[in-house]
Amino acid sequence: MQSKLHYLFLIIFLVFQNILIAQNRSDGSFIDVQHYKFEIVVNDSTDIIEGIATITLKIKKPVKGFYLDLSSLDKNEKGMSVSQVLNSNKKIGFKHENDKLCIHTPININDSVQVFTIKYQGIPKDGLIISKNKYGDRTFFGNNWPNRAHNWLPCVDQLYDKAMVDFIVKAPNHYQVIANGTLIEEVEINEQIKQFHYASKKPLPTYVMVVGIAKFAIQNLGVFNQIPLSSWVYPQNKEEGFYDYAQAIPIIDYYANHIAPFPFSKLANVQSKTRFGGMENASAIFYSERSVTGKRNQEALIAHEIAHQWFGDSATEKEWPHLWLSEGFATYFTNLYFEYTYGKEKLNERLINERNKIIRFYEKQQTPVIDTKTKNYMKLLNANSYEKGAWFLHMLRRKIGDELFWKSIKEYYNKYQFDNAVTEDFKNVVESFYNKDLSIFFDQWLYGIGQPELDLQWESKTKEINITVNQTQKTSTIFEFPLELLVNFDDGSSKTITLTVDHKKQSFDLPIQKTIKNIIIDPNISLLYKSK
Repeated sequence: MQSKLHYLFLIIFLVFQNILIAQNRSDGSFIDVQHYKFEIVVNDSTDIIEGIATITLKIKKPVKGFYLDLSSLDKNEKGMSVSQVLNSNKKIGFKHENDKLCIHTPININDSVQVFTIKYQGIPKDGLIISKNKYGDRTFFGNNWPNRAHNWLPCVDQLYDKAMVDFIVKAPNHYQVIANGTLIEEVEINEQIKQFHYASKKPLPTYVMVVGIAKFAIQNLGVFNQIPLSSWVYPQNKEEGFYDYAQAIPIIDYYANHIAPFPFSKLANVQSKTRFGGMENASAIFYSERSVTGKRNQEALIAHEIAHQWFGDSATEKEWPHLWLSEGFATYFTNLYFEYTYGKEKLNERLINERNKIIRFYEKQQTPVIDTKTKNYMKLLNANSYEKGAWFLHMLRRKIGDELFWKSIKEYYNKYQFDNAVTEDFKNVVESFYNKDLSIFFDQWLYGIGQPELDLQWESKTKEINITVNQTQKTSTIFEFPLELLVNFDDGSSKTITLTVDHKKQSFDLPIQKTIKNIIIDPNISLLYKSK
């Protein structure tokens, strides 16, 4: 009897191991989640949440089973415990360990769409942050970036598997609840409990699927570009919060008119306990508690997170090494908003600061923007993904011109909204308008490391000037770029010249009739470089 049981357990173990191995791919070739419905119950007595997840998924190939990501119990009794898995109202076998919920249910390709219901409960290790805010009030805030949703939600916690989501939250009635999508229903279950139902009809990556449960003061700012806009702040600082978060009005207007209509059904800006300065959750952005000051000194943060609604939440990178497609875009579109609102000098000021930050980061860490080696995704939140990604877009804009730049941006977004993309997809879109190969441009700035370090020497001769440009960076990359120079003369006049640099050391003889006072490199702030 013992040997038979041992043999049976061995077979079950091997089946689940095969499921894990088979599905351990980044292309989502076996299952595709279409819709999540998460029913969550929270209370004030304990940190235990009760959950029922109803998951509609498409089986893309015949499988013996599949797995979902879900945090399992640890030695401190934190994590989720699954009590039941149903398929067509029938109990089915499962195994839950090592943060994987393995579901053993052979499915043929003809049974392409299946609905599974998972009942579970536990104390979230992470993802749903249960704590107290700065005023001592209890709060619950989803905080999933980059792949922490599985700490409280059974899901495919990967960028590529986007799905629609409903949240049905039961909470003590002194709380308000905010979540992705539209509020469908708010009802009193009894004298102590309220239920809130939100639904997002657009597919989202799991890292932006959230709820926020807290005592809120709420201000409805109105409808802008057909999108309801609201501010959710702690009651104790509501005047300051409403004043600060109203800065979202011109920001959302700018992006909607320059990129595309706002992609979701509403936008709520929420004061929260996020570990980040801001977190771009789709249609419900969570900002740090510290963002509310009453001084409107977080305009750039608000602009950055709102830009993510288009780039990151809607058009999403398929793999983490391509994070610049969201963070670099959000950083540069913040710059574009500031240029539009405050003028070119403000843009240049921001670009110079960002260029200096890139150079300082490179002195500490020599990695490319598209970093395939770093597996700790938190470490990708660096100057490469943000500032260098933004500078890449700025140089691309200068290279192809404003008209083609905006055509490329709009077409890229239109093509990949509510979908996933990698850098090559963006490159193909730009080349379709520019009609030239941009491989060198993309390779040297995104796949290579560093930036050119320039040593510029010049010598006046009779009726000409000799300029020598030497690239002194220690990397093997020889950058190719246009170098703009402002030549100032002793008589107070000036002249702008552009050199095509494509060698490690180059000399240029240029006809100049006047006495030169000095030469300024990159006067219009168009090049990412370090000057020797």
